[in-house]
Amino acid sequence: MNLIEEAYRRLFPEKEFVYQTELEYNRRLSSFNSNIKLYNNTLSVAMNLQWKDIDDEIKIGLIQHLLLRLLKKKATTPNIHLYHHFISQIPTFMPKGESDPMLAASFERINQQFFSGAMEQPNLRWGTASRNRLAYYNLHDDSVTVSTHFQNAPEHLLDYLMYHELLHKQFKFEHKNGRTHAHTPAFRAAEAQFPNFKGIDTELQTYLSSRRRIGVLRSLESKRSSFLGFWR
Repeated sequence: MNLIEEAYRRLFPEKEFVYQTELEYNRRLSSFNSNIKLYNNTLSVAMNLQWKDIDDEIKIGLIQHLLLRLLKKKATTPNIHLYHHFISQIPTFMPKGESDPMLAASFERINQQFFSGAMEQPNLRWGTASRNRLAYYNLHDDSVTVSTHFQNAPEHLLDYLMYHELLHKQFKFEHKNGRTHAHTPAFRAAEAQFPNFKGIDTELQTYLSSRRRIGVLRSLESKRSSFLGFWR
């Protein structure tokens, strides 16, 4: 079965399929990731190798999901529902590696305070020194990644980031009119339960501004030291 052609024909039964197709499984893409490209009338789909042994009906739903994004269309099919259900279950069977002790302690505080200790711990890791993406939850490998700017942050700021990302693990996503929504009304209502939620954004910005000033001062000090060393 040509999965790409089959996915297209089920999604657009009234249209003629006029494309060449390429389907590749590789290790370059991250866990259960995928992408689609259209070039020279060729529809090319690449999937992480983990997809290779997954049921074809689920993969058809994945390809239909990618086609809708590529063609900027809205629709839903039984296969797309099947695909989304499969994706939502990924965290339950992904292997868990070692987690950073500081992040694990933050997870434990949040788990006890907001989830009655019932949430399964995801993989917890530090990312890069990013000010734009402070933290994120990856459903595909059940992991929370936090910017290294928060390695020395006040405990409650780190805990807020952890809480926000664990809510993504809890609520996952909602599909409506062919679009995926992560920050649903239920998500926002739960997020607002965090202590001093209304002031947390201001605290985060203040903290990041202080980190930026420290970085500038260290840079100036480093340049000053290099300049003095040059003239010695």
